[in-house]
Amino acid sequence: MSLIVAVVLFGGWGVARADVPKAEDIATCNHEAQEATRKGKDSRAAAPNTKDHSRAADARRGDAPSAAVGGAGASDPQLEGMDPDGAKDPAYQAAYRTCMRKAGF
Repeated sequence: MSLIVAVVLFGGWGVARADVPKAEDIATCNHEAQEATRKGKDSRAAAPNTKDHSRAADARRGDAPSAAVGGAGASDPQLEGMDPDGAKDPAYQAAYRTCMRKAGF
């Protein structure tokens, strides 16, 4: 019985940890989002959605919760680690989310 409990506990931990972006994932996606917004509208593959616009407006006002700018409390793994300045731009958020989704988050 204790072996089953150990497998469930430790096996579940490995699955839960797989959903957390690594530092290199975050750096890569911040770079890709920065490049996508620098190149302009013609090169943007990701279109901002309503939530991107709302989070960006909150970030520009300075009243964004940590989850909106990818802080430690981010509830959406596709936003975790997002650059706070980039979070002010809905196109940046869309590009960042797309990159994280491609990375499996």
